[in-house]
Amino acid sequence: MLISTSINAQWYEDVNSFAKHTAFAHGFMAFYSHFFGLGLLALMLLVAWLRARTFADPAQRVARVLWAAGGTVVAWAIAHYIFKPLVGERRPYLVIAHSEVLLQRTNGFSFPSGHATIAGAVIVGLWLSRDRLVASFATILGLFLAFGRVYTGMHYPGDVLGGLLWGGIFVAALFPVAVSLLNKFDEALLARPPLDWLVSSGLDRKSNEGEESPRSEQLADAPSRGD
Repeated sequence: MLISTSINAQWYEDVNSFAKHTAFAHGFMAFYSHFFGLGLLALMLLVAWLRARTFADPAQRVARVLWAAGGTVVAWAIAHYIFKPLVGERRPYLVIAHSEVLLQRTNGFSFPSGHATIAGAVIVGLWLSRDRLVASFATILGLFLAFGRVYTGMHYPGDVLGGLLWGGIFVAALFPVAVSLLNKFDEALLARPPLDWLVSSGLDRKSNEGEESPRSEQLADAPSRGD
């Protein structure tokens, strides 16, 4: 484990005690920490894709965002289907009596947190996509989601830390190879007009055309001035 059992349990109880004394936030935290937080991270990926299509090198930009999304899915699947059964850690509320739990209890394994894995993968993936604005928002949303999983009583702090690290490391480690392959795929889409909108908004081409037109006019006017 990333954190000793005693420290992990103590930190969980500290956050759980805080949750018990902030009942006014229970509704929002339960809503955010279940599906809404994941929805906002998905929205960040969508915004990053839309923005990537407007750059001068859309194939490369979109490839990075695609890996941020695809790598997140793969990292979550490995965490859920391999790491959780392998570690076999019981949920904290099954071990610590009188825990405040704001979401539906489950007997599924606890380490690593799937929500935190998604958050870590999206955060690192968007920073690697070089969209600092969207990555900054995703970082705030993702870290708050990770905290929410402890606040709602579903995970130990070590579970969310492990999820954040696993998701981020996985996306970063395979980033060069994955983006190289996805870039070739995007370039192929650009060569097929019915599908090129998936990679490019066309703004880069319009910009280039706009830059060329004044030069064309100058060349056209040159002979008349010579006459």
